[in-house]
Amino acid sequence: MVRPLRDGDDLPGFEAPVEDNSEINTLSTKKQKKNSGGFQSMGLSFPILKGITKRGYKQPTPIQRKTIPIALDDKDVVAMARTGSGKTACFVLPILEKLLSPVNKPLPGKNFRALILSPTRELALQTLRFTRELGKFTGLTSAAILGGESIEQQFGVMSGTSPDIVVATPGRFLHICIEMNLKLDNIKIVVFDEADRLFELGFGEQLQEIVARLPSNRQTLLFSATLPKMLVEFARAGLSNPVLIRLDVDWKLPSTLWLGWIYVRSELKTAALLFLLDRVLTPTTPQAVVFAATKHHVEYLHLILQQAGITSTYAYSGLDPSARKIALGKFMNKKCAVLLVTDVAARGLDLPSLDTVINYNFPAKPKLFVHRVGRSARAGRAGRALSLVSAEDVAHLLDLHLFLGAKLIMPDEVTECGDACPSGVWGSVPASALELRHQDVLAWEKNHSEIEEAARTCSRGWQQYVRWREPASAEANRKAKAAPAPARAHPFLAHAPDRAPDLADLVRNYTPKGTILELGGKHDSPMCLAMKAKRRVHGKTIQKTRENKNQQGDGILDENHESPKEIVKLATVKKKKKVPQRDENYIPHFASDQHTEAGMAVNFAAGASSAELELRGDCEAGLRTRRAQLRWDRKRKRMVHVDPDGGRKMIRTESGGRVPASFRSGRYDAWRARNEPGEHEPGERGEHEPASEFRPRWVKHNERVAKKKSEASSKEFRDKQQIVKERLRKEKIKQKLKYKMRLKKKKK
Repeated sequence: MVRPLRDGDDLPGFEAPVEDNSEINTLSTKKQKKNSGGFQSMGLSFPILKGITKRGYKQPTPIQRKTIPIALDDKDVVAMARTGSGKTACFVLPILEKLLSPVNKPLPGKNFRALILSPTRELALQTLRFTRELGKFTGLTSAAILGGESIEQQFGVMSGTSPDIVVATPGRFLHICIEMNLKLDNIKIVVFDEADRLFELGFGEQLQEIVARLPSNRQTLLFSATLPKMLVEFARAGLSNPVLIRLDVDWKLPSTLWLGWIYVRSELKTAALLFLLDRVLTPTTPQAVVFAATKHHVEYLHLILQQAGITSTYAYSGLDPSARKIALGKFMNKKCAVLLVTDVAARGLDLPSLDTVINYNFPAKPKLFVHRVGRSARAGRAGRALSLVSAEDVAHLLDLHLFLGAKLIMPDEVTECGDACPSGVWGSVPASALELRHQDVLAWEKNHSEIEEAARTCSRGWQQYVRWREPASAEANRKAKAAPAPARAHPFLAHAPDRAPDLADLVRNYTPKGTILELGGKHDSPMCLAMKAKRRVHGKTIQKTRENKNQQGDGILDENHESPKEIVKLATVKKKKKVPQRDENYIPHFASDQHTEAGMAVNFAAGASSAELELRGDCEAGLRTRRAQLRWDRKRKRMVHVDPDGGRKMIRTESGGRVPASFRSGRYDAWRARNEPGEHEPGERGEHEPASEFRPRWVKHNERVAKKKSEASSKEFRDKQQIVKERLRKEKIKQKLKYKMRLKKKKK
């Protein structure tokens, strides 16, 4: 039997991991600077150091201090550090330094030497902007190859003098490689940013094809905030003796991040969100990001916030790429207060001014929670994350605390209120304020048909989402059934004492003075007298029952001399099992960090890449795709994967279709025939060039006038005839104007 790996064991095929649990805060004293060293001590060239200074960085973070020297030594690296720790600079700076060295000088016409693969468009654009800022003084060029944009424009970028660094999404980059028959032999370094997400999104086939085209002597870097210790899933990336770096593994979340758990019924979540936004959006913290489960929830909440008078914008994966870019731009430029997103924005996005993250729908996986709340409290800043937890989310909440190694704090254990409330408290929303907000939501749904329809669509989308989201563990489900709901309001939300529990006790123990017949009728009527007689008999029965219970309790106390609390405890506690005695050499069956590794596990099997399911998408398309690829096997008595390609080598395009790996549509050949100069005579067209399109007469006239103006401005000197001709033309225009003025005067 093979013993599972534990902390301290070396992974097969990996060098010993480098671990450091130091904080991310920048070093301030001279002694710390002397001991740790800044960017100047890493051997970076002057243009790169100038770009770092221009960007405003002074001291490297722990992950940068560990990773950059190893990457500069041409070693493969697999690095993990918590969100906001500066992982992007860990691969951008080594890329710039390696490309500037004379050893890696580009061949004529082959500048493309570094490739960065990102899972989403937004993360790729952010990486491109960061690369250009750090490499501003190096003279290196960079470009982005993303899906959803003009492929012909990307043909122009990659043909001729290609850029030195390309930041791309896997689907479109592979499409470009196949169409252009692009050679990647000159690539020196390749980076997989958010590597686990690349594989989870179903890019396994594209990555296999891209890696097969890369040279064997390349350097490979993998980065993520949540990487599992067992990296067998990443063997297909072609790593050779990589160095594993896992920093701040015990923290998982920044120490400056404040967490709050808000218990609320599922039908009151929208009202609770409005109440939280009223509490959170202040002049000091004017913005917040709200994560929802599906695109239907995002659109519904956008309509609700419009009615509430809160400016908001939204983005999800099915939205047009330009619309997503505009939405993020509005939020980053502080044109709106709330950004409503699905998990498309959970990875890698750097929102510098963001202080608050709210989980409207609780995430199904602990790893996703880490990435969501990691949008705040970045680079040493303070931040807070509030999560709305309903009864069906309690099991996932317990799984998250097993992953974080944290403990839920009940409101009764806390004395501070408001902003002084400690992190990790589990409480509810004040009932009085919640009820007022819920009445507003119901009124908006009733009076606006658009909101009413969005609410219905949202409920249907939630039913589909619950069917294919990842369930909680069996242990968490068992504990969730016994976990009590918090009765008190969360201290962060309780400015004034919440009287709802006291009012509930008052209503529960309320006894009316009499029935309707007694209070409303005449006191001497036969019916009133009959009711009073029944009340007396019933009161005597209740009194006897109470006396019997008290006598039984006194008897038990006299015999055993135990308090009522101990009696209840004896009645409820089951017999404890005998704990076996084990010696000091006993090795348990499970590792001490099994919950952490289970939370960070990558969700795909090595033999079923094409059947991968995006568990955190915002539509049910993944579920239908998975069902179409599974068939019932009578012999095995279970659902098995059926290869839809029939053994052929197929890849999935960025539109979701499957085509042969060597398929070429000929779009690049047609583009090349249209755009390459000097191949045809002025009056002739190429074989693949389409006929000239129809243009109106005024368009041709404007083109001729513009051409004449450009020719006239390009000449510095004019001869005598041109000068005379220009003067005559101006005089003719003046005469026409004078003639028109005379006609106007005569008419008057």
